[in-house]
Amino acid sequence: MIIRKFVPTDLKRVFEIENMSFNQSYGIDMFQQLYDMGVGFLVAEDEGYVIGYVIFWIKYEYQGHIISIAVDKNYRRKGAGTKLLVKAIAILSLLNLNTIYLEVNENNVGAVEFYKSFNFKIDRTVPGYYENGDGAILMYIKLNSGKITAD
Repeated sequence: MIIRKFVPTDLKRVFEIENMSFNQSYGIDMFQQLYDMGVGFLVAEDEGYVIGYVIFWIKYEYQGHIISIAVDKNYRRKGAGTKLLVKAIAILSLLNLNTIYLEVNENNVGAVEFYKSFNFKIDRTVPGYYENGDGAILMYIKLNSGKITAD
């Protein structure tokens, strides 16, 4: 398994993974727009087949943001999500950021636990964050000179 930069020919496959992973997904045009904007966009590839992706950016001057991360349901729990998240954190850590944030559906207990295993902390819950009315849990991890720090 390798982690590499997204290329436009990955778009259709990334969109398939998005749709199988989330009840409400970004449209294919949104992925293209994010790529065109120059966000961090990586894919996990196994034997030439894209099995996951992560999208991230600098949201504010000192804050990184994980926009989306997903792995094909047939490849989950095999390390792709971990490798994608670690690589995104590593890249954002090099940019002198203090914090990396992300949002996760309050009903996605597995994802919350996954992020906690990387020392992400819960900041707060935002009721009605998603179009279907579900709330989001905002999580963050503090960085200090490119290193993850304890709170």
